Amino acid sequence: MTGASELSYFTSTDGDLAYRDTGTGDLVVLLHAGYVDHRLFEDQIPALAAGHRVIAADIRGHGWSANASEPFRWADDLAGLLQHLDAGPAVLVGVSMGGAVASDTAIEYPELVRGIVLSGATTSDFQYTDEWTREIVAESARTLHSGDIEGWMTVFLRGAAGPYRTVDDLDPALLERLREMSLHTIAKHTPGEPNLHVPMTDTWPRVPKIDVPVLTVNGALDSPTLIPDAERFARTVPDGRSVIVEGTSHFPNLEKPEEFNTILLDFLRAL
Repeated sequence: MTGASELSYFTSTDGDLAYRDTGTGDLVVLLHAGYVDHRLFEDQIPALAAGHRVIAADIRGHGWSANASEPFRWADDLAGLLQHLDAGPAVLVGVSMGGAVASDTAIEYPELVRGIVLSGATTSDFQYTDEWTREIVAESARTLHSGDIEGWMTVFLRGAAGPYRTVDDLDPALLERLREMSLHTIAKHTPGEPNLHVPMTDTWPRVPKIDVPVLTVNGALDSPTLIPDAERFARTVPDGRSVIVEGTSHFPNLEKPEEFNTILLDFLRAL
């Protein structure tokens, strides 16, 4: 996997934020899931950069970006980066946590956004209600807080497999990619450190005001809470639609990259 040598850095008010910048054309910004980094999109970047400028960011506290030393919001960090680059409006493509960053930014900084793609995500104050995922979330928090990194990794990879499969059903190379990225991010932190991210609240009432094209892309084997919520998101915005990728769970961009890329490029061509 590629790493720090290809990255640029934006000096924010609270440390450097890392990003990969490649290609030319209309801007697409890729926003990764929690615990991983911009390398989540290694299968997407070449396909997109053939016709677009692609920014693949490391969200604060992840990858090669600085940890927070003061309270921050995802949307403010991303807006600061785009304003620094004098780039946009952009299509924001977010997976899991990155999707929440995308929807937050579309709500708070609409002038910087011309479309959003949410994969395994809806609003940033989304809450899982199904028992399996709630157990995963609770066990993840418990192992991380106690410093049981191997135990946490087991839970994290179970989450990637989803509620209907086991880790053994996933490609070992995919698991190794997730392991490498997440261990790199986890190593930046200490057990029990304060979470300085300031979440946005009451986002659902503001979703109907997102007046750019929206696409939600979800794996058919993902959480039974998430899929209907994503479809609700697509129905609630003025211009939204949903796509399901069969045979995948929380990371369709990793499990079926060619299909994911086709869906994404079709969306971009229609803008």
